[in-house]
Amino acid sequence: MGRPLADRIRPATLDQVVGQGHLLGPGRALRRIIESGQVPNMVFYGPSGVGKTTVASIIAKNTDRHLVRLNGTTASTADIKAAVEATTTFEGMNGVLLYLDEIQYFNKKQQQTLLECIENGSVTLIASTTENPYFYVYNAILSRSTVFEFKPVGREEIEKAVARAFSLLSEELGREVALEDGVCGHISFACGGDVRKAMNACELCVLACGGAGPEVRVTLESARELTQKSALRYDRAGDEHYDLLSAFQKSMRGSDPDAALHYLARLLEAGDMPSVCRRLMVTACEDVGLAWPQAIPIVKAAVDAAMMVGMPEAALPLSDAVVLVSTAPKSNSAHTAYAAALADVQAGRAGSVPRQLQNKHYDGADAARKGQFYQYPHDAPHHWLPQQYLPDALLGAKYYEYGDNKNEQSFKAYWDKIKKQNI
Repeated sequence: MGRPLADRIRPATLDQVVGQGHLLGPGRALRRIIESGQVPNMVFYGPSGVGKTTVASIIAKNTDRHLVRLNGTTASTADIKAAVEATTTFEGMNGVLLYLDEIQYFNKKQQQTLLECIENGSVTLIASTTENPYFYVYNAILSRSTVFEFKPVGREEIEKAVARAFSLLSEELGREVALEDGVCGHISFACGGDVRKAMNACELCVLACGGAGPEVRVTLESARELTQKSALRYDRAGDEHYDLLSAFQKSMRGSDPDAALHYLARLLEAGDMPSVCRRLMVTACEDVGLAWPQAIPIVKAAVDAAMMVGMPEAALPLSDAVVLVSTAPKSNSAHTAYAAALADVQAGRAGSVPRQLQNKHYDGADAARKGQFYQYPHDAPHHWLPQQYLPDALLGAKYYEYGDNKNEQSFKAYWDKIKKQNI
């Protein structure tokens, strides 16, 4: 058993691949392309352990092409040129399929060299990346490639692969592998959609529970110990980081406390409390806003308490804040108003500050009308009087619209009454 189990059990046909039914199911686009034997340049985008390398190997086998594997973290320009030179050898007489894993680690110059080698069609590129290819892959390569997104494998599919893995391990050991109830289910859940992680967990379980005797008994406790945090698919510099934060914020905005708490737990378990605190404050201001402005200082106090006590106790005030923000009434009226005002500013619609608002109390000799003429609102009844505040170029501009919540509607009723009395 020198090679890892994930490699020994690697599928040899498309029908053996677990998951990716949206790409490899009967009649699906990628399957039809593979079965046609005419493979274009492709970019496989998705998390690790979901079958990108496996599918590339199956493609190479089905097309009878020479497969060259490179990894973006270690490959050089010389390695790319060597792949091109393979087209002149006996192995590469039917063409070369270059599988480049982690293409996002190639710099622009390396990707330009790669572009040159796929231009004439003798080398077909299948590149894979765990990051969004539209941010990391050279545009000229993307324009000559088709992007296929691989998704985390579902729990039911992984459970089938786990059962097959234990069966293979039993054959290799020549001993029965007896599984306690729940082992397959736990591993399939804990791997977080990563088949490779699941296979590694199976192998570790058998090694840890080997002992002596005619059978290897894998307990649920052992499975839990060996997969304790593998369900956390998280990379602070990658897409998953921003996906989790986006889901966290959108769940609070959507008033779903259960989903928000789920993402809170994942983020805290991954050790990313600072991002949690930041998103909480943003959501309190942007989405609860003027519907219940008291939420802002309350959330700030919860964030301060979390920072003071640290984990794991920080989860207590943060949970309070998440539930509060999720269940509070919502209004983005202030955020929308600011965005509208900003749009005018960025479009160049501004103008001079009205004279009565300027921070000066004298006029030059060329002023047609001297004096500031500022009227102090607190000298008037109800502390308000009609006065121009916007620049002349924006007179009449309307940015803020009162939200339909009780709080803002009460403010609207108050000011409607006061301003009518002064017309």
